[in-house]
Amino acid sequence: MSLRGRLLLIAAASTLTALLFAGFAIGHVLERFVMRGLDDRLDAQVQVLARAVRPDGSIDPARAIDLPDFGVPGSGWAWRIDGPAGHRTSAAGAPEAMTSPAIEGPIEPPGDTMRGPRHGPRPGGDDIRPGEIDGPSGQRLHARETVVATAVGPVTIAAFGPRRVVAAPLREALLPLLVSLAILGIGLGLATFVQLRIGLHPLVRLRAALAEVRAGRSSHVPADQPEELAGIVGELNALIDQNEAGLAAARRHVSNLAHGMKTPLAALALKLGETGRDPDGSLAAMVAEVDARVRHHLGRARAATPAGRSRARTGLAQAVADLAGVLDRLHADRPVAFAPSIPHDLMLAVDAQDLDEMLGNLLDNAYRHARSGVSITATVEAAMAAIRIEDDGPGLSAAAMGEALVPGQRLDEAGDGYGFGLSIVQELAELNGGTVTLGRSARPGWGLEVTLTLPHAP
Repeated sequence: MSLRGRLLLIAAASTLTALLFAGFAIGHVLERFVMRGLDDRLDAQVQVLARAVRPDGSIDPARAIDLPDFGVPGSGWAWRIDGPAGHRTSAAGAPEAMTSPAIEGPIEPPGDTMRGPRHGPRPGGDDIRPGEIDGPSGQRLHARETVVATAVGPVTIAAFGPRRVVAAPLREALLPLLVSLAILGIGLGLATFVQLRIGLHPLVRLRAALAEVRAGRSSHVPADQPEELAGIVGELNALIDQNEAGLAAARRHVSNLAHGMKTPLAALALKLGETGRDPDGSLAAMVAEVDARVRHHLGRARAATPAGRSRARTGLAQAVADLAGVLDRLHADRPVAFAPSIPHDLMLAVDAQDLDEMLGNLLDNAYRHARSGVSITATVEAAMAAIRIEDDGPGLSAAAMGEALVPGQRLDEAGDGYGFGLSIVQELAELNGGTVTLGRSARPGWGLEVTLTLPHAP
């Protein structure tokens, strides 16, 4: 998973957890707030009834009145008084299922501002305790109960209210709350996405800077990076400098070797130039070839750096045209149709001699194994150019393709095959920052397809 994906996943999980917690906490607070209103109504009725209890335990009918909604049949609002002198209920009555013994729950401590009455001390100095019971019609009822001490014994006073008066406001409040939390979650998600895009943009710039270094257009990664990336950039630039130093040392060794061989080669050439030393000139030709190879590999050593590759600009179309003319003459005994398809302005960041050696090996193999046709096409993909060479010969098996690019491996031990050419091409391609891959041609009846990828020179 990408770094952006990991951060998005963590942010999404954190945001979802926070929203769920917020929804639960806010819903709980809303429930307590609505329940407080119900408790206040029930506590008010309890207080009125408590004042109607006489010291002898009897009830003063004139003071045992119903507050609004209490006593309405079927409303769920009711009250009941139980004591030594009997019991009394609201005007609509209080069925047995609502009597106070069914109430369960701990007695509230004094001073509870959420559940207890807010209008002075409770009657008799006793506490009010809450409870939940089932009403006669199956509806859930919320109850408040207190006990008043009298000379003849305790008197229990209970007031009941329908639980739906709490549920309905909660539903009305929770719907917009959930919608608001959903909108908030979407907003936070978008904000997180934008934050990650902006926060991770320096990594995109760092990748582009490294691509510039790899292509040879820059020597180092710019040091003006965020604090978190400054250390990484410093290490990258130190690694680049270390590689440059190693390449410079290697170039010096190659140069010293080349200069050390030049003098003996020059002396050998002079000796061979003496009368009778080399009658047919074959030895002088071999010495000249050795000298040319020394100069060639010395030039490759000078070009084996990003800066060296960036200075090289070789036109692919012209290089292919020149090689095609040579190959047509070499294979004049076999009519092979050559079909190039290369943009005329395509330039490669490759030394011209290296390009000729790579294309020469690949095209010569294609000409030697083709029955009647060879094609070469080139396309630019990002900073690289893909050169595909195909022939209509028998091609190679999958096993032979794997062996063909092994350094020192020959596929033509018994005859006219691919020789060392493919491994040499691979070495030169890697030296210039490219690759070589083998495959089967997509054209019906055609054989091998070689794809040579090299740096594009804009």
